[in-house]
Amino acid sequence: MRRSILSTALALVLALALATAAQAQPKGLTKIAENVYSYVGVKDASPKHSYAANAGIVIGTDGVLVIDTLATAKEGKRLLKDIRAVTKKPIKYVVTTHEHFDHALGSSVFTDLGATLVAHELNRAYLAKNGESMLKKIQAFGLSPQDIAGTRIVLPSLTFTERLTIRLGSQDNEVVELIHLTSSHSPGSTLVYLPRQKVLFAGDVLFTDFHPFMGEGDVPGWVKTLDFIDGLDATAIIPGHGPLSTKKDVADMREYIQLFDAKAKELAPTAKDPASLAAEMKKLLPARSLGEGMIQYNLMIKYLPAKK
Repeated sequence: MRRSILSTALALVLALALATAAQAQPKGLTKIAENVYSYVGVKDASPKHSYAANAGIVIGTDGVLVIDTLATAKEGKRLLKDIRAVTKKPIKYVVTTHEHFDHALGSSVFTDLGATLVAHELNRAYLAKNGESMLKKIQAFGLSPQDIAGTRIVLPSLTFTERLTIRLGSQDNEVVELIHLTSSHSPGSTLVYLPRQKVLFAGDVLFTDFHPFMGEGDVPGWVKTLDFIDGLDATAIIPGHGPLSTKKDVADMREYIQLFDAKAKELAPTAKDPASLAAEMKKLLPARSLGEGMIQYNLMIKYLPAKK
């Protein structure tokens, strides 16, 4: 999460809030479609389990494409172990949906195996500029030196700007489309769409039953991207955080970010302090069971810059 990576005080607000969320041991990858598997509905939102970030794979005749790699090399190895419980095929590609560390910093585990790392060019630019400082400050987000041991920054070797099609074989069900419309959750947030399976990996463009991180979000662009998802032929949607989702969850997300943005702008100028504003915002926002600490975190980053 950005602002390089903000201040230690802000980081602790987030880490402590998420560390106290309901926890359950991860159960491995869930089968979503014939050749698609993913983490979904992770309840352990602690730093050690990548803040409940989802990640998944697409299996083709020529190999495997991985979508997001979690927060650290240790977490990337957990994902690799779960992948190997499903398939022994070589891992050809790793796609990161965006540059936030809970989705991107396990990538070296897979590039060390020879996989090509793919991302939007803005994600690559961000990691090139801020990756090392992000890695140095990651302990402020609740991770110990042991948690981040072996984690290093790897820059994508294949980038795109608007769309990129990857084929994992010669069959129609092995086509993976990478789509970037505009800045949304982050400047380079990418959708990963499988047209044959009607499956979409939305990354953090979608949070389901989880208060979203909005600190660097472009709300109009985010709404545009959610509208685009609404028009896709997708019956299974994997959010960046949360359970397997549908178009209703997309509509709920759009309502949430628009309401948050409007009310935060309305209330922030007269707010006494971040905590009291967060309490007031919680009353106005749709209920979500995880990530409540994000409400105050978002306010402090995006709407209360003078009160950080």
